[in-house]
Amino acid sequence: MSVVFEKTKLLTDKQFHYCPGCNHGIIHRLVAEAIEEMNLEGNVVGVAPVGCSVFAYDYFNCDMLEAAHGRAPAVATGVKRAKPDTLVFTYQGDGDLASIGTAEIVHAAHRGEKICTIFVNNAIYGMTGGQMAPTTLVGQKTTTSPYGRDESWCGAPIKVSEMLAQVPGSYYIERCAVDTNANILKTKKAIKKAFQYQMEGKGFCLIEVLSTCPTNWGMNPVEAMKWLEENMIPYYPLGVHKDKGAAE
Repeated sequence: MSVVFEKTKLLTDKQFHYCPGCNHGIIHRLVAEAIEEMNLEGNVVGVAPVGCSVFAYDYFNCDMLEAAHGRAPAVATGVKRAKPDTLVFTYQGDGDLASIGTAEIVHAAHRGEKICTIFVNNAIYGMTGGQMAPTTLVGQKTTTSPYGRDESWCGAPIKVSEMLAQVPGSYYIERCAVDTNANILKTKKAIKKAFQYQMEGKGFCLIEVLSTCPTNWGMNPVEAMKWLEENMIPYYPLGVHKDKGAAE
């Protein structure tokens, strides 16, 4: 009997610890499949963050490092400069990247570091109990904004992709989602494109992926997916925000 589908070799057999309905598992698989399909096994280093995906080193079947909170781009920079022919990626959430790690990601982009960042945006702090994040939408209720985010008090949610697209050193910035089969395929294509640019020696690449957090949103997985489509995507529009390669 011919094999029509099998598990990617770039994921280990360890069971994910993520909550039911969390999209990290989907995104992990897309990253792993991209690496395998590009025949980069044995030539890749990932950097795990602090947050829900802190144990990413248990799931990716490649060399992994654990970074201090928000510092994954700095760690990845060191690895890439020491091993320039290696694919180096960071896998970060919005609390890690867009809060304590803002300076790290901005300066990595500004320097044009030849690394790729997979940025998972679920608009909330997941691991620590559902606090308001820099990406939490106006009016969205969290444990630290029980009446909803107040823009006059907290400011507007940070649009990371739009911000980094304005940095001269960034090369490719795209925002995706994994809410539908079509968007899942687009996300995988974007990840592979970012990896390809890196292996070609291009500049800094970031793929933002809109994701759900049913547990901390207080919804079931189906409700959470609908909320993402109706609330997150209108504020965080999908698409390419910068692609220097398209103009070359």
